[in-house]
Amino acid sequence: MPLRLSQSRSLQSAASRRSILKAGAAGALLIPAGPLLAACGGSSSTGAAASSSGLVKDRPTLTHGIASGDPRNDGALIWARSDAPARMIVETASSDSFTNPRRFEGPQLDPSADGAGRFRVTGLESGQTVHYRVTLEGENGARSEPLTGTFRTAPAAPQTITFAWSGDVVGQGWGINRDGGMSIMGAIADGRPDFFLHSGDAIYADNPVPESQKQNDGGVYRNVTSDAKSRVAQTLDDFRGNYAYNLTDEHYRRFAATVPQLIQWDDHEVINNWYPGENLAGQNRKGYTETDVNKLADMAYRAWREWQPVQPTEAADGRLYRKISYGPLLDVFVLDMRSYKDPNPTAWARSNEAGILGAKQTQWLIDGLTSSTAVWKVVANDLPLSIVVPDAATDPKDGGPKSMEAVAQGDNGAPLGREIAFSRILSQTKGVRNIVYLTADVHYTAAISYHPDRAGFQDFSPFWEFVSGPLNAGAFPQSPLDGTFGAQYEFVHAPDKANVSPAEGFQHYGQVTIDSGSRALTVNLRDAKGTALYTKELAPA
Repeated sequence: MPLRLSQSRSLQSAASRRSILKAGAAGALLIPAGPLLAACGGSSSTGAAASSSGLVKDRPTLTHGIASGDPRNDGALIWARSDAPARMIVETASSDSFTNPRRFEGPQLDPSADGAGRFRVTGLESGQTVHYRVTLEGENGARSEPLTGTFRTAPAAPQTITFAWSGDVVGQGWGINRDGGMSIMGAIADGRPDFFLHSGDAIYADNPVPESQKQNDGGVYRNVTSDAKSRVAQTLDDFRGNYAYNLTDEHYRRFAATVPQLIQWDDHEVINNWYPGENLAGQNRKGYTETDVNKLADMAYRAWREWQPVQPTEAADGRLYRKISYGPLLDVFVLDMRSYKDPNPTAWARSNEAGILGAKQTQWLIDGLTSSTAVWKVVANDLPLSIVVPDAATDPKDGGPKSMEAVAQGDNGAPLGREIAFSRILSQTKGVRNIVYLTADVHYTAAISYHPDRAGFQDFSPFWEFVSGPLNAGAFPQSPLDGTFGAQYEFVHAPDKANVSPAEGFQHYGQVTIDSGSRALTVNLRDAKGTALYTKELAPA
């Protein structure tokens, strides 16, 4: 691997790895199976845990592990869920012995938010591995068993950074495998990234999970099942149950406890290929009685913000899109390519300033990129820029222009539809150095170079887009590229058949390392076991 890590960093990583294994083991032992499965059943499942002996006070339980998100140079968001009304207590320390810990009193967790909540820990030292411990304090004074995890604060000075990204969890009916779980999440945790960029489709609210499913190779994939995953999500508790289901997996819980997350959302958090204002009437959407997509999206967004380590009030729009500054070497621009999206059938429009981001977010991205002083600017675009993704659910049958899901519309000429806004972004940031785009969505991994010399639109500087996924969903063959921005595949790892199961391979995540010495950015596209399939080193301009 073309990575240069200092000896002290390596020793620190080794120590952190030992702590992760201890934290993961503790989490697996301390989370009771009953509350885990109960919360996946389509109800909020709150209520005090009973004492079998009757000699001790009933005490609350941390039902689905703990998680951290959106790290800063002085702390991070900490997430937890209780099965009964309780105060969230967070302690931090420099080691897993928790000698002289700092104590933070977090929010009251109660049924109004499904027992879930988060608290931003602040005042910590930059660029350090932090051990954290979460305990619940019930209304009667009884305390839960603690759960422990780790996160790393963002550096204030140049420091080697490693992070991972991917998307797409429990899609196409491929759920938690009874014969090994979602092991890819453990592989990501074992790599000790400073954070993980979750590129959307953290749940598939529109994909039920059956007891078993036949694979393309003739084998049978056996799923862990739950009530909430037995149908499409159309109630708030169903959406909540989808998130709860993922956290019944021991690998996912260990990953969540030890890797801070930067989380986006995409379509399957609601329904496949949705856009604001859409109506499902007349569409072949199996299982749906609610046809107003805005109603589904409102419930889905509430469940998303309850069950993820996110704080919407910290976003630029008070919802999702935001910049995460990770020291002088890196700024991450986390986009929302769903909430402000124009209708999919308008992809071929010849005048479209709002496009897929909306006017305000488009300008926010331009301003953010041009004003950033970080060496590298990573744009987290949960939908790809030039991969052609038709919207099969709403394609017209009369031979007219196709309805498109992502940015590209399949015409290699001048920008049309959503490409118009991105042509403006690319043009107005062509003088900004070291911009890289990271995406998921298409269920294979790829490296794509962009160059004006081969483009229909040429007013931009060359750049790269890297694709990863899926994490635990069906894998699909590669899709064609639109030539408007001169996109060209440099590497693809994809099956030649559709909907290949996680047990058959082609599950992926990407890893990015920025070296503090050379300031080079290296991308490794990896398989589910962490094996590097492709490596690209980009020198800073």
